[in-house]
Amino acid sequence: MNGTQFVWQLLKIVCGFVLAVVASGVFLSWGLFRPGHPDSDPVAMAAMIGTGLVTASVIGAVALVPAGCAVVLSELGRQSSVIFHVAAGGLIAFLLWTLDETAGEGLRPGSPIALAAGFIAGAVYWGVAGRTAGRWLGVRLHQNTGPNSDSGL
Repeated sequence: MNGTQFVWQLLKIVCGFVLAVVASGVFLSWGLFRPGHPDSDPVAMAAMIGTGLVTASVIGAVALVPAGCAVVLSELGRQSSVIFHVAAGGLIAFLLWTLDETAGEGLRPGSPIALAAGFIAGAVYWGVAGRTAGRWLGVRLHQNTGPNSDSGL
């Protein structure tokens, strides 16, 4: 285990989580406001960004524990695949979206949007920290137990 790489990975994890929730918050608020070019309507753009940051803080507070569990699984399992991180982000967003006591049968309205926000968050996290998940653990030793290995008899 390399201590310097571990500290660097922790810093990337924190930055990746913050950027992921900001990206998903801005995505959700973009759909709410649908502003045009910033030169044509700067007030709508500022409102969209402000709402996105507030939304990101709520998402970050709600998703901190499940995202932390996904990060631990990713780091200890050395899961650096983009598919793992995008799927984990989508799963976390979908589970948090569907946790509602008053929900009836079927999916809640807006479930595809929540999934998309989770996918975006997972992709952003992978781009910052997920690509290097588990590298701080050092070289993985592979055991060769196949028919041509010298470990037999």
